[in-house]
Amino acid sequence: MQFIYENFTFPPEESFTVRSEILEIKKYTSLKSHFNFEIALLENCVGKRFVGDNIEDFEGTELVLLGSYVPHCWQYHGKVKSHLDPEAIIVHFFPDFLGKELLEKPEAVAIKQLFADASMGVIFSGQTIVQAREILKEMLEKTGLYRATLMLQLLDLLAHSESSRKLSSLSYNISESSTEAQKINRVFDYIFKNFKEDISLNDVAETVPMSTAAFCRFFKLKTNRTLVEFIKEIRIGHAAKLLMEGKYNVTETCYMSGYNNISNFNKHFKEVKGLSPRDFTKQYRVLA
Repeated sequence: MQFIYENFTFPPEESFTVRSEILEIKKYTSLKSHFNFEIALLENCVGKRFVGDNIEDFEGTELVLLGSYVPHCWQYHGKVKSHLDPEAIIVHFFPDFLGKELLEKPEAVAIKQLFADASMGVIFSGQTIVQAREILKEMLEKTGLYRATLMLQLLDLLAHSESSRKLSSLSYNISESSTEAQKINRVFDYIFKNFKEDISLNDVAETVPMSTAAFCRFFKLKTNRTLVEFIKEIRIGHAAKLLMEGKYNVTETCYMSGYNNISNFNKHFKEVKGLSPRDFTKQYRVLA
């Protein structure tokens, strides 16, 4: 399987993200890896799970915690109940999302151990899933400090669960993957800090450092997209957020997202989002 490195950005008002999605029944052929920790609740699925060097069939509902750079993939072969969609609730976070001091408190000893175990991937079962599902669904509806307290409740639940097991073996070594991921993260950091400006291929390649030709091959292999495609996705994602906030019009959003040409901005927006910036704004206002 191919390794694909991902990077997740958090909105300025959030220290972690939680989202729900309908899963597509398909055979994924790439192992994903990212710096963020992940909690995944999957329901109504039948398939195969890959976590590190662990490969298992699964069916129904499962809850998994993944640490930084743990390669993982779920292949969905079917549904348990044909009349219901397969669904997932996904949380991405950093262990110190509420500050580095938290993990040094005596009350956080169990959570600190949970994060250490996450380097192998941890799967939960039984009542832990039932209770975690309730917390996760409430997290989807809440914001701010209340959502953060729910996140702490969830982590405390997982840390004290008596129905968990580690997935990947202790001897599994991802140091090589981590080294490559650190290179990718340097590139990501550079792009996220500079996407509103002109970004040259040569400047990005120097962050690794590599020749431009070697960097293009490396970046395509590790992210499954070209540098130009990635920068476009980052800029349009930022533009979509600005439009959703409703503070700026399309022209203002264009120039605040790294574009100096409204025609080019409209073209790229439609390529990424499937509709024009104006139609996107209208659709979002209807949904809101």
